[in-house]
Amino acid sequence: MRVAVTGISGRFGALVARRLHRLHTVVGLDRRNFARAPVDVEVHRIDIRRKRSEAIFRNGGFDAVVHLNLMHDLRASSADHYTFNIQGTGRVVEYCHKHGIKKLVLMSSANVYGPRADNTQFLTEDAPLMGGERFSDIRSLIAVDMLGQSFFWKYPEIETVILRPVHIIGAVHNAPSNYLRLRRPWTLAGFDPMAQVIHEDDVARAIELSLQPGIRGVFNLPGCRPAPLSVLVEMAHGRPRPIPHPLAEVMLERAWKLRLARFPAPELDHLRYVCMVDGQRAEDVLGFAANHDLDATMTHLRRTRLLMH
Repeated sequence: MRVAVTGISGRFGALVARRLHRLHTVVGLDRRNFARAPVDVEVHRIDIRRKRSEAIFRNGGFDAVVHLNLMHDLRASSADHYTFNIQGTGRVVEYCHKHGIKKLVLMSSANVYGPRADNTQFLTEDAPLMGGERFSDIRSLIAVDMLGQSFFWKYPEIETVILRPVHIIGAVHNAPSNYLRLRRPWTLAGFDPMAQVIHEDDVARAIELSLQPGIRGVFNLPGCRPAPLSVLVEMAHGRPRPIPHPLAEVMLERAWKLRLARFPAPELDHLRYVCMVDGQRAEDVLGFAANHDLDATMTHLRRTRLLMH
């Protein structure tokens, strides 16, 4: 297949490109430079929101598009998230329809469900997307997810796949990996929620499986077996600092405003409430099950900590 990958220059985009190019022709689009691109991967340095990016889709002869070009910057404004995530995704889905591309894979997240006190033990793909109530940066991701669902029903001739992985662990600069790489992470006194993590290589493999002909729909990716947050911190070789929740929220709000913290106060909900997903559909339809167990995933995280220091 000839596959376009948006957001190819990010850490995860590069991982996906290196996996896919072994079997497919990969063409990347990103506004950032991809310094270590495989020699057979063609890269266009362009912002997908720009109208001139359409020429790449028009002339590319793509069989599929993997859309990873989403902003996850917690400090970015809601307006920045909107223009980058929603307008950018809108361009991609428009070009897929306009230029006869038959497969679209969108990267969403299990965080769209939101950590909540009233969550059931394992959420299916039909559960409501409640993550935007407290998390402003998740609202644009929910909008992207819903845009993909709308596209799925509007253009059934295009095989649209939406992937919702749990917390991705690895060399990526995302909130869960950054948190677990901390030497003294905060925990909330009296709370120890069960959590799910997934190795970044398993998410890349799920994308590869999604490119199979006939695959379409929404898929949760639960990763390895669930574990209490305290176990994940211990396996990451962190030394937790338990803090009462009301005090933690006040302290984190102040530290966030002073740019002394990586996470805003609403992120504390992940440290006290559960948000776990059911992966039966991915197993039955995609043939997906995580290759990396919890020990291997957390060992990978510890290695990335050493490489980053």
